[in-house]
Amino acid sequence: MDSGRGVLSTRTYEALKTILFFYVLLKQSVKVQRHLRARGLVTSVREFYTWIARHVIMLVLRMPSAQRKVRTQMDKAKLEIEDKLVPKGADVTRHLALPEKGQTPEWILAEMDKMDNEMGSPNGWKAGKLSGAVYHGGDDMERVIVAAYAKYCVSNPLHPDVFPAVRKMEAEIVAMTLKLFNNPDGAGTMTSGGTESIIMSVKTHRDWARAVKGITEPEIIIPASAHAAFDKGAAYLKIKFHSVPVDPVTRKVDLKAVKRAINPNTIMLVGSTVNFPDGNQDDIEALGKLAAKYKIGLHVDCCLGSFIVPYLEKAGLSEGVNGKYKLSPFDFRVPGVTAISCDTHKYGFSPKGTSVIMYRDAELRRYQYYVNPDWSGGVYASPSLSGSRPGALIAGTWAAMQYMGSDGYLESCQAIVTCARTIADTIVASIPELYILGSPPASVIAFGSRHPKVNIHEVGDKMSRRGWHLNALTGPAALHIACTRLTLDRIDVFIADLKDSVQEAKVQPEGKGTMVSLYGLGKSSAVGPAMVGQVATAFLDTLYKA
Repeated sequence: MDSGRGVLSTRTYEALKTILFFYVLLKQSVKVQRHLRARGLVTSVREFYTWIARHVIMLVLRMPSAQRKVRTQMDKAKLEIEDKLVPKGADVTRHLALPEKGQTPEWILAEMDKMDNEMGSPNGWKAGKLSGAVYHGGDDMERVIVAAYAKYCVSNPLHPDVFPAVRKMEAEIVAMTLKLFNNPDGAGTMTSGGTESIIMSVKTHRDWARAVKGITEPEIIIPASAHAAFDKGAAYLKIKFHSVPVDPVTRKVDLKAVKRAINPNTIMLVGSTVNFPDGNQDDIEALGKLAAKYKIGLHVDCCLGSFIVPYLEKAGLSEGVNGKYKLSPFDFRVPGVTAISCDTHKYGFSPKGTSVIMYRDAELRRYQYYVNPDWSGGVYASPSLSGSRPGALIAGTWAAMQYMGSDGYLESCQAIVTCARTIADTIVASIPELYILGSPPASVIAFGSRHPKVNIHEVGDKMSRRGWHLNALTGPAALHIACTRLTLDRIDVFIADLKDSVQEAKVQPEGKGTMVSLYGLGKSSAVGPAMVGQVATAFLDTLYKA
C-alpha cells in the first residue's frame, strides 16, 4: 500500500515538473515571439550580433595592454572636459567650506560677478547663437518673473493651507494649458520639466494598466525619434520598451511597425508634436486609432512644441506652404489621446523647471498620485515625483502666462516659426551640400549632408568655432537648431556662418573636433556606445568638481 502511494507521489511530482517546464517554455516562447514581432527578424539578429560582439570585445579589452590604451584615451577625454568646465590657476577663488561668518549681500553679488568673469561672459547667450537652451521672453518678462519669484521665494505648495495663493496659481496654470490643448474638462499637474512630465505619464499608464487590465509586465512602444525621457522612465520603472523606426523621408513613426509591436502587455503608445531630434511630427490621428482599437494609452509629447504648436492654426501656419510644413491634428480633439506633456519653460517663457502633464480626465490622473496612509509621520500624499516644490517657480510661470496673454503667444509663434522656415528654405535654396530632414512644421529644423565629402559633424565643429551651440544628431547624422526669440535677428549671420562652415568642412576637414571625435567614437565598434557612455559619465562627474 505504502509502495503504491510512493509511486503515485513520484508520478505526481514528475508530472508537475513536466507541466512547470512546459509552462516556463511556453511563457518564454511567447516573449520571444512578441519581441521578434516588435523588432523584426533583421533587427533582432543585428541586436544579438552586437551583443555578442560587444562581449567579445570587452573580454579583449580586459587584457592589460588594451586596458592601458583605453585608460589613456579616457584620461585624455576627462582632462579635455575639465579644461572646458573647471577654472584653473592659483588666482581662482574656491569656496569649499562654509565661511566662519556670513557674507554681506554686496560681497555675494561681487563674488558672483567675479565667478562670471573667471568662467567667461555670463551673457554670451544674448548673442543668440544657441539652439534652444534659453527661451528668453525679453527683459520686461524677466523683470516680471523676478518680481513674482521674490514675492513667493519661500513658498512650498506641499502646504496649500499655508500658501493658498500658490495652490490657486498652479491650478490656474494647469487649467489654462488644458484649454489651450482643447480639453478644458481634463486634468493635470505641474512638474519640474518635460522629463518628469513624461516619467509621470509612463508611471500613470503603468499603474492604470495594472489596476484595470491586470498587466504585470508592461511594455510601451516609442518612435526612434521620441525623447530619451521615455527610455529613462522605462528604465526607472522597469518597463520594457520597443523603439520603432521612423520613415527616413517623412521622419514620422512607421505605423505598421507600431501595430506589429502591440501585444497584450502594451500599455502605451507615444507620438511627438514635435520631436526633439529633427522637429517633425508623428501621425497622431493614426496612433490615436490604434490606441482606441487596442484600448491602450497614447501620450503626445508636446514638450518642445510647447506654446508654439497650439497657435499654428490661429497664426494661419498649420497648412504649411506648397505642401511643406503642414501640422496635423495632435491635441485632445484626437480620439485616443490620453495624455499630453507641455513645457511652460520653453515657448511659454516661464522660469526653468516648469512643465505641465495633462490627462484626458481626472480618473486617469489619480494613477499618477502617490498616497501613503500608514506612514508614521502622518498621511502622505503628493501629486508628482517631488514632495516639496518651489512655489516661486509656479508664481513665475503664472506671471509669465498672464504677461504674455494669448495675443503675445500668437505673435511669438508667428515670428519664431517664420524664422525657422526661412532658415530651412534658405538652406534648401542656397546650400546644395545639405538637406532638411522631413518637413518640420514648427520651430525646430535639422539638416544633414548629402555630399560625400562633407561630414555634418565637422560642420558642427566649424560652427562651434564661430560661437554657435548646435545639437548633434546621430540617426541619421545631422545638426539641429531650435529657433527662439534670440534667433530672430541672427538668420543672416547663421546662414553666412553655415555656408562658410560647409565649405571649410569640404575643403579642409580636420576630423579632430568635439562632435567628430565623440560621434565617430560611438560608431567605431560594437563597444563604441559604451565608450561614449564613459565620456558622458566623466562629463557628469566633472559637473560636481569644485
